[in-house]
Amino acid sequence: MATQLKNLSDFSTAGEIPSAKGYSFGIVVAEWNAEITNALYQGAYNSLIKYGAKPKNIHSYPVPGSFELTSGAELLLKTGKFDAVICLGCIIQGETRHFDFICEAVANGVTNVALKYSKPVIFGVLTTDNQQQAIDRAGGKHGNKGDEAAVTAIKMAKLAETLSSK
Repeated sequence: MATQLKNLSDFSTAGEIPSAKGYSFGIVVAEWNAEITNALYQGAYNSLIKYGAKPKNIHSYPVPGSFELTSGAELLLKTGKFDAVICLGCIIQGETRHFDFICEAVANGVTNVALKYSKPVIFGVLTTDNQQQAIDRAGGKHGNKGDEAAVTAIKMAKLAETLSSK
């Protein structure tokens, strides 16, 4: 498992992290598994601030569950106000195949929205076997996937800006 080899909040080998100053970020947060998704949001928000984003340029929007992250991201990008959108959710394996369908739908949906709008849409969704694994990845012993999602959003916003100015 990748997070057993790397802390999600350790960016010491991630290369240079550009400044988030001047970028506008939308964060779509699933309300399902709120204990986990709220921790992911705090990690993402704090990381954006740490790397220079202004609070007025970080906008959070709740959606009922992880399945709705895709449509939430699309609604945000339709406004034209965001340089990147971060999708935060938590899907925990249950006793049925529901987990598999939701994980695949969300991953494909996030990719499709990003391609449709040519904007970074970041997959900050935990897909874990159990609650403890989610806790460990939402500020626990494996760091915070929200931190990682925020840094990814900053790097991708910078890449989009760099390529559009050429």
